Amino acid sequence: MKSMKLAFTGLLALLLSTGVVQAEEKLKPFVLADSQGADMTTAVSTAKQKLTDAGFEVVGEYSPYDNARIVAITSDALKETAAKTDYGVFGAAQRVTFYNTGDNVQVAYTNPIYLAHAYQLDGDLVAVAAQLEGALGKQTTYGSKKGLTGEDLRDYQYKWLMPYFYDRLNLADYNTYEDAVNGVEAAIAAGKGGVKPVYRIDLPGQQASVFGVHILGNTDATECAGDQYIMERIDFKDTKSLGHLPYEIVVKGDQAYALRAEFRIAISFPDLSMMGSNSFASIMCAPDAIETALTKAAGGKSGGDDEW
Repeated sequence: MKSMKLAFTGLLALLLSTGVVQAEEKLKPFVLADSQGADMTTAVSTAKQKLTDAGFEVVGEYSPYDNARIVAITSDALKETAAKTDYGVFGAAQRVTFYNTGDNVQVAYTNPIYLAHAYQLDGDLVAVAAQLEGALGKQTTYGSKKGLTGEDLRDYQYKWLMPYFYDRLNLADYNTYEDAVNGVEAAIAAGKGGVKPVYRIDLPGQQASVFGVHILGNTDATECAGDQYIMERIDFKDTKSLGHLPYEIVVKGDQAYALRAEFRIAISFPDLSMMGSNSFASIMCAPDAIETALTKAAGGKSGGDDEW
């Protein structure tokens, strides 16, 4: 009995020393890279050059509202990882963000490791995270007080009865993949749903593409889907979670999809309260409005609109 006890103690010590038994790391959605002078143009151009030098491809950028700029990037590693799973294309882009506080420009980016788990990718994107840190730096991660484990993120649900990652919106059906990407691109270019294009990424050798869109919220049906409408209500902390934007439309095969807003918002703001000031209740109208905007932007029909 004593020898068995000693053997068990020795095995436990070995496992601990090799890191096999350890608390799983808590992850947060965003990384604060740096704070620079108050010149937005210089901050953005400097970061874009660093990203390009590090091997990333800048695929789009936009200002969702005053004092904010978002740059969408991808890379071969991101696209290769995205192609390994059926809906990995949602994770083909990362976002680098810039917010002018008046005193300085906050430079931040989405945490690739966090999103790899949230989008159930076959890979943890640790190398991509290191690549981003090497290019832009890393002061701290933020966006959640306690963070979430990778296991939590891969089965994430904000509250009971709320959607999971796999509870996607089917926005539009087409005859072929080519019809689908052409139809989505045409609808976005025409401003359907009150959106503007930000980026498009196609996965090589796959019938899968992702479109990033700026939702203006410039119609009665889509007002509270607007980027500014939502962010001015829930992105209220000093360090901004701009990397939540832009929203995505994915084409997979002959269909266009989006993530349900209740999941898509919660994964960026996991600490957001259900009720009270700056809560989900303050944007209660957003899920339906976002569905309407993205359905139209995908070339689909929404809620009795006869213009389609």
